Amino acid sequence: MNMADDTKVTAETRTQFGKGFARRVRAAGKIPAVIYGHGTEPQHITLPGHQTALILRKSNQVLELTIDGVESLALVKDVQKDPVLQIIEHIDLIVIRKGEKVQVEVNVHLEGESAPGTMATQDSQTVLLEVEAIHIPESVTVSIEGLEDGAVVRASDIELPAGATLITDEETVIVGVSIPEEEPTDEPAEGEGAAESVSPAPDAE
Repeated sequence: MNMADDTKVTAETRTQFGKGFARRVRAAGKIPAVIYGHGTEPQHITLPGHQTALILRKSNQVLELTIDGVESLALVKDVQKDPVLQIIEHIDLIVIRKGEKVQVEVNVHLEGESAPGTMATQDSQTVLLEVEAIHIPESVTVSIEGLEDGAVVRASDIELPAGATLITDEETVIVGVSIPEEEPTDEPAEGEGAAESVSPAPDAE
């Protein structure tokens, strides 16, 4: 992920806390957040709600924050949402510096189709990578094109972006290919058995 203008956010410092204040902040179209890192005291801020929500459509975003005229970089670490309304309630950010490396979970995207008659099962949806903080990939790609029954792709098989280091155990299974087992179709047999068990009605005469 390269830094772009759409990740530049002007934040405001806040000195009030509590659920009541947080509700008022959200009602005003803003999101309460806190920034940690590099031995500094946690800094409490509010972020513009709509702009921030758009940015957070992608994972592992780095924000270029301007707070009281001071610019800094912060990685989105945790987003708390209302479980029902899916409204962003609070965001945790970590201060980062250019050139610094961070560990992040990155989505694994499957590409291609396995051999005819086989099925690919993805066991791991993400891998943990160590990457430069301002160049976090949105995802990594694993090709399953033409893989036969019994094929296994492990974390060590993933082609990583330049400068990235795999933290996930190399032996972690990402995807396995197999031939689906046919489920026994015993319904006709049951139907036949049921038909056989029905005796004809005795003759009334």
